[in-house]
Amino acid sequence: MSNNNIHFTEFEIGGKKIRVETGKLAKQANGAVTVSCGETVVLVTAVASKEPQEGTDFFPLLVDYEEKFYAAGKIPGGFFKREGRPSENAILTSRLIDRPIRPLFPDGYYNDVQIITSVLSYDQANLPDIISMIGTSFALYISDIPFYKPIGAVRIGYLKGEYVINPTVEELKLCELSLVVAGTRDSVIMLEGEAKELPEDIILTAIEKAQIEIEKIVDAQIKFVQEIRPEKIVETWHEEQTRLETKLKYSQLLKKEYSESIETSLTIIGKSEREEGLESLKKEIIQKLKNEFEGTEESLNLSLFNEVYDSLCREKMRNLIIEKQLRVDHRKLDEIRPMECETGILPRVHGSALFTRGQTQALVITTLGSVRDEQSVDTLEEDTTRKFYLHYNFPPFSVGDIKPRRSQSRREIGHGALAEKAVKVLIPEGNEFPYTIRVVSEILESNGSSSMATVCGASLSLMDAGVPIKKPVAGVALGLVKENERYEILTDILGIEDHYGDMDFKAVGTTDGLTAIQMDLKIDGVSIAILRDIFERSKKGRLFILEKMNATIAKPRAELSHYVPKMLIVNVSTDKIGSIIGPSGKNIKRIIEETGTCIDIKDNGEIFITADELEKIEKAKYLIEGLVREAKVGEIYNGKVKRITKFGAFVEILPGIEGLLHISNLSHSHVSKVEDVLKMNDEIQVKVIGIDQQGKIDLSRKDLIPKPERNEENYSRRFKKRENNN
Repeated sequence: MSNNNIHFTEFEIGGKKIRVETGKLAKQANGAVTVSCGETVVLVTAVASKEPQEGTDFFPLLVDYEEKFYAAGKIPGGFFKREGRPSENAILTSRLIDRPIRPLFPDGYYNDVQIITSVLSYDQANLPDIISMIGTSFALYISDIPFYKPIGAVRIGYLKGEYVINPTVEELKLCELSLVVAGTRDSVIMLEGEAKELPEDIILTAIEKAQIEIEKIVDAQIKFVQEIRPEKIVETWHEEQTRLETKLKYSQLLKKEYSESIETSLTIIGKSEREEGLESLKKEIIQKLKNEFEGTEESLNLSLFNEVYDSLCREKMRNLIIEKQLRVDHRKLDEIRPMECETGILPRVHGSALFTRGQTQALVITTLGSVRDEQSVDTLEEDTTRKFYLHYNFPPFSVGDIKPRRSQSRREIGHGALAEKAVKVLIPEGNEFPYTIRVVSEILESNGSSSMATVCGASLSLMDAGVPIKKPVAGVALGLVKENERYEILTDILGIEDHYGDMDFKAVGTTDGLTAIQMDLKIDGVSIAILRDIFERSKKGRLFILEKMNATIAKPRAELSHYVPKMLIVNVSTDKIGSIIGPSGKNIKRIIEETGTCIDIKDNGEIFITADELEKIEKAKYLIEGLVREAKVGEIYNGKVKRITKFGAFVEILPGIEGLLHISNLSHSHVSKVEDVLKMNDEIQVKVIGIDQQGKIDLSRKDLIPKPERNEENYSRRFKKRENNN
């Protein structure tokens, strides 16, 4: 439907109406749409440069997902009170949008393309990430940018045995599965999700159901574009005839004279040796060609030659796999590289593990902390804390590079998030294990599957630290080489197989099911039938790795390291929190100072006591429990003399609670001065004999002292003397 230059369409996905509109906002972009679901609204813009940058030989796509805090009626924190650097959630969503569209641009198109998704309104129910993905495809498809194959995306949940399309925020909290599926009309192109140990068949059924909805989204775009009829940019990126002829000449020369040499260098087992062999061969060929061209008008185009050489290496590797089932390191297609697992390799940390698989190595460290070490999460979608988080570091030396070390890259954040997602479902609840848990993965060497090495290392490290995770967890990365209808699946892929292959598929889980999935393609999709084979191969690899890991450590250690701070949880009624804290924090500060502990109080009445010794914790617990106990008439207490007056002594019977021990209640006999019986800081037993309406407490000591026996003879004499006097 349209109104002048404004066009909109509406369609229903999973019982929810989605509206897409263009022609009203951001009209100077190549393509711009607003997408709404419920009261969540996003603006997606797509802009392309007029010409590619000179010398560019890759597709420079940039996707930015921007969280506008006003969308949820919030003001950003911090000094400047404005949106700053993107949150981790924004970075992960940017990657989520980028991954399914990147493979669908034409080969050779090197113009800069930027996608900006701005969340303008958020209703706290309908998440903006999925409609941002849909809006990106709409914005590109209706623009003049060469994007010809639209995609759809849905999140599918699994709740009480039923599949839920695009579940709400509240529904998602209860789901056993949260899986984002993106694809074209007839194939899947990206997967990203987490599960609570679900079997592969449930995941595959979820993908099939998602694909039905994706087809509807794609059809809506095709119909929408037929109404708008955009004029696409003329395909000026196609190479000039002279460049094509030059590349063809180089290709024919290399295939004729160096095909076997390239294959020999390509199949050297070691990564460094293979790279050196291929580079040495290339230099040799370049020098020979330069010598042949010397004295002629023809010269070697080094840029084109490098492109052809790399293309031939790719073609050769893929042919070896398809035709001979031969991998560059001579493994079988389903064979996993040799593994080594070690635990407890660092003496002072709380838990450590070194996981090595082939030439990929991850050193993973676990640190346990108190409640105040929880990570605060303040985004558009949620304000909460996390008691478990995982950080992934990929230093340049891990691949023999030299690069400046600044903030974490999007790749590091993405890999860390995948590993965290895979492990967190197995982390014990706070009431079972109250510690905050930080896991750090240091990639020391990388040749493919470093994120999966992180998962395996994290499982080993957590068990080494004594964290009672429910089960060990492992992951494996799979690749794919597809030529027309023929395809081969590769287990535990190398870096070169990822680079020249068509897929990076990662599945993580326990012996009982999957906990996380991620799939990225370089082709325009795979069928459900191929996915079934991939999942089957992945499960086989995962179980094999778990068996090897269990041979090193199969369950968490019974005791925590003595370097781990001791911790105890005390639960109190919420109406007692004020009494524990005291005026201006007086009570809690006193307990912390007296016991040398760290105390954190939550609004639900949970009190976390942390210290380096159990004795300190027990003392703090006793003092806290004393603050919430109420004195009762008739009960006996061990008290301490705090003040002495002429008329009695004030005795502390519970932490912060004092009662008056009147001089008349000190003893059965007459007491002239309180100091004759008591001194400051004396510890005595007293009994509560009364509490008035103001809460003032009366104590007695004499009620706990045996009454002296009466001497009958002396009593009789005194009685008779008194009568005679009368």
